[in-house]
Amino acid sequence: MSLTSPLANIYHKGKFGDYEDKNENDILKITEIKNLLIVQIVQYKNSKISFENIDIDNLKLKDKPLVVVKNNDTRILWNGPKNWLLVSKKKNLLKDILNVFDKTDFAITDISHSRAIIEIEGKDVKEVLKKGCPYNFNILEKNNSINSIYNGISFTLDMLESNPNKFRLFTLRSFGESFYHFITDASLEFGFKSI
Repeated sequence: MSLTSPLANIYHKGKFGDYEDKNENDILKITEIKNLLIVQIVQYKNSKISFENIDIDNLKLKDKPLVVVKNNDTRILWNGPKNWLLVSKKKNLLKDILNVFDKTDFAITDISHSRAIIEIEGKDVKEVLKKGCPYNFNILEKNNSINSIYNGISFTLDMLESNPNKFRLFTLRSFGESFYHFITDASLEFGFKSI
């Protein structure tokens, strides 16, 4: 069985909105991201084990708000107290994760196929996000992550780069099409290119 993209019915490549007479670097770039491993890691309340010494793909878990630890293939986003979201290009990493975390201390859930992922890049990205989300994006920095809402849809945001701004947005697969419409609609005034 092959995986059907959450945005398969609506995602089209091309240029949209107010892109005419603008430099290619001044319009936003919006991309659907597919084929990532996404694993939720939650430490049980009654667990006494220290997570600070656990190593996944040469990364250590940090229990600090907004913090993302990363390497070239894997990012671990703080998702809440003793709760992380691991995102990796390495699909085979799940086997290692299941071996590292004892199931009596941690809940490990592969949520790879339950998320729609949109990457948005450009100088006006924060303005697009401000249109539907109450968070103060002016204080957000590279390698920060937040959970919030966008026009009533819950999502996770991972700031990948700061010059130009580049964000990865995760939402539930069932809200993917609506979320994509909200993001692209808010991007029209700046012009965007779907790649």
